[in-house]
Amino acid sequence: MTTALETRNLVKRFGGLVATNDVTISFQQGMRYALIGPNGAGKTTLVNLLTGVLRPTSGSVMLEGQDITGMSPFQRVRSGLARTFQINQLFPEMTPLETVGLAVSERQGHGREWWRLAGSKSEVIDEAAAILERFGLTDAMGVPTKVLPYGKQRLLEIAVAIACRPRVLLLDEPAAGVPEEERHEILDIVSGLPNDVTVLLIEHDMDLVFSFAQRIAVLVNGGLFMEGAAKDVAADPRVREVYLGEGGHG
Repeated sequence: MTTALETRNLVKRFGGLVATNDVTISFQQGMRYALIGPNGAGKTTLVNLLTGVLRPTSGSVMLEGQDITGMSPFQRVRSGLARTFQINQLFPEMTPLETVGLAVSERQGHGREWWRLAGSKSEVIDEAAAILERFGLTDAMGVPTKVLPYGKQRLLEIAVAIACRPRVLLLDEPAAGVPEEERHEILDIVSGLPNDVTVLLIEHDMDLVFSFAQRIAVLVNGGLFMEGAAKDVAADPRVREVYLGEGGHG
């Protein structure tokens, strides 16, 4: 199986604090992964290292065999690595069609010309509309994003990431703040993404994690505690002990 994303001996220090401790892990193409761990385990730090928001103290990040450790976040997106954030990064006054259309234009290298291209390049609009349909947002494509229910905004953020045509997609708590009845809808849509897209999910809700992930990586104190098939991680008494010791999930 092809390795989509991997880290090699990845370390991140903030002064005397070791936030990421010698993490070596591989994510295989097309698999659905979850990254879990107690509060303070270093999950968000690791994702920030993967996406270029932070630079490692030592070690490397590889995307499909290419060393991307020195790349900026924008360069990583262009190389096929996209992410969403715990708090959405959407433009409240823009419509979903405009938002996804801008992402499509940016991918094509015409982001600054989006408003002109919208009227002259129907393929941009057609692709944006098709993506919105996949995410169940067709009925809302012409209204300002700020009026959408929060669950729909989270779906729109994932739609924007998909418009970049990533081969690896990192989802940082995509269901955070979303009503219970909409949480599984989001993960069901993500599960239905093309099989060649590798997905790494960070999520506190263990029911969502185990219903979504094929494999799970567990971080503790910045280090990789274990990684394996979801059923094996769920049955491992050491994982239960880690969470019970924290009084919950983090």
